Amino acid sequence: MQDQKGYFSTSQVTVYIGRPSHISSVSNTSCSPKVSAGTDSPRMKTSIAMILCLLVLGVDSQRWLEFIKEAGQGTRDMWRAYSDMREANWIGADKYFHARGNYDAAQRGPGGVWAAEVLSDLRENIQSLIGRGHEDSMADQEANRWGRSGKDPNHYRPRGLPDKY
Repeated sequence: MQDQKGYFSTSQVTVYIGRPSHISSVSNTSCSPKVSAGTDSPRMKTSIAMILCLLVLGVDSQRWLEFIKEAGQGTRDMWRAYSDMREANWIGADKYFHARGNYDAAQRGPGGVWAAEVLSDLRENIQSLIGRGHEDSMADQEANRWGRSGKDPNHYRPRGLPDKY
């Protein structure tokens, strides 16, 4: 639209992009409209996250669903060991539960090993940030590696710990 001085001005610009069910409308009073491509949809975010995981993890395209399943099961194994440790509240059993959680997760396959390693490292890093001793953290990591390597977690089992665990 041209004004009295011969300049063109834009009072509103509307741009439609996307499929009919996902049409985005953008209005702007300046001459440079912003365009929305609809990348905020949950489906798009999930797809991008999945592709990123596949690239970062380097998972064979034929095994990625199995890997994700194993990782989920391994995470559950780690959580169960942590819950059992809290429930038992047994002095000297910390290393046993570390080894057991990592062992159980690693038995699931490569996804379980990955989950056990990520969760173990995350836990130890958080605990070192809040001021837990370096030596204790290193001993926990040793128990984590012991379990992940497939060695018997009972190596760390303290005397008197109930058979339930």
